[in-house]
Amino acid sequence: MQVIPDIADEIWARHRDFHLVSITLRHALLQTETSTALSDLRAEAEASVRQDHSMGDAHLAAWEEAYRGFGSRPNRTPCSAAALIKRARKDGALPRISPLVDAYNAVSVLYGVPVGGEDLDRYAGRPSLLVANGDEPFETIQNGELVVDHPDPGEIVWCDDRGVTCRRWNWRQGRRTMITTESSALWLVLEALGPMTPSRLQEAGTRLTHVIASLCPKVEISTTYLDQFSANQSA
Repeated sequence: MQVIPDIADEIWARHRDFHLVSITLRHALLQTETSTALSDLRAEAEASVRQDHSMGDAHLAAWEEAYRGFGSRPNRTPCSAAALIKRARKDGALPRISPLVDAYNAVSVLYGVPVGGEDLDRYAGRPSLLVANGDEPFETIQNGELVVDHPDPGEIVWCDDRGVTCRRWNWRQGRRTMITTESSALWLVLEALGPMTPSRLQEAGTRLTHVIASLCPKVEISTTYLDQFSANQSA
C-alpha cells in the first residue's frame, strides 16, 4: 500500500508553497553494499558542498524562515539538509551509515532538500505533519539512555498514531521508527518550500529511487508528489 501523508490544514495555511515527494518502498532488501549509481551520487554530493549553489542557498534560507515561524532558532536546530551540509563541509565527506540512508543523505546534500526515512514495520498508522500541543511523546536518547521527551507547544512535527516521529519538522528523528540495516519496508519523504520548483524536487526523488533500485533489485517503489492543490483535490 502506498503511503500518503496527512498534512494539517494549519500547515498549508502557513506554508502555501510547501510541497513534498512521498516514496514508499517494499521489499527493499539490499543485494549489494554499493553500486556505481550510489558512488557517483556520493561523489557529486561531496563535490557540491565545496561549490556555491544559489538555488540550494535560497531554499535553505526559506527553511530558516519557516523554523523561526514556529519559534525555533535555526542556528541551533537547523533543518536536516542544512545540518548535513554543514557537517559535510566540516568533515570533507558525507557520513557513512548504511547504503539506503547514505543514498538519501547524498540527495539531501546535492539538492539542498530535507529528506527523511522511516521503517514502516515500526510505524503506526499514517504519517501526519501537524502543529504540536506539547504533550505528544517523542522517544530519543539522552546520555546513552532511552527517554521520552515532548515537543514544544506550537512546534511543527511529524507523527504517527503512537507519537512524534520527527521533531521540529525535519530536525531530529525519533528512535522508534528509524531505519536500520534490517528495514525492508520504508517510507521516504523529500520536503520543499517555494524556492525549490516541483520539477527540481521530483528530479531529486527520481535520482534517489534510481539509486535505491540499483541497491535493491527486488524493491517495489511507489512515488507521489503532493502540494496544497493536490491535497485538496484528494480530500
